Amino acid sequence: MERFITITLVSRGISARAKMLDDEAPRTASAVWDALPQSSQVYHGKYARNEIYNLVPALTAEPIGAENSTITPIPGDVCYFSFSATELLNPGYGYREGEGGETATDIVDLAVFYGRNNLLINGDVGWVPGNVFATIIEGLEDFAVACQDIWMSGAAGETLLFERA
Repeated sequence: MERFITITLVSRGISARAKMLDDEAPRTASAVWDALPQSSQVYHGKYARNEIYNLVPALTAEPIGAENSTITPIPGDVCYFSFSATELLNPGYGYREGEGGETATDIVDLAVFYGRNNLLINGDVGWVPGNVFATIIEGLEDFAVACQDIWMSGAAGETLLFERA
């Protein structure tokens, strides 16, 4: 049976519908599905290009590992990244106090890619592959416009919500 999630930029009132990739990424899709809903402050990617994401506490006790991973996500890809509790502390990343790695647990980055020409490389650590666990099937065009507005107008006060559809 196919499973779907809704991804929403709450303040902007824009949502997209994504299909879970249970066959391609069963561990990741299952971990995310079981942990839904998830929401927190949205950020716009600094290195990856056309990406928005949020940071949430680890979804599983054990690492999921690489699964259906990519370093070149395409528009509509929804990805999972896992970071240690201290990996995102570099002040160059621009997180405020309490964001990006000052927790006792690992951090999960749930990301949505809304445009082309993305490359997941970070100058501090190199390649950062993400697990593609879902793909947007409805609403990408309007969602992309809202994502571009986050880039141009700012992310402050905006929440990115992932929930079961």
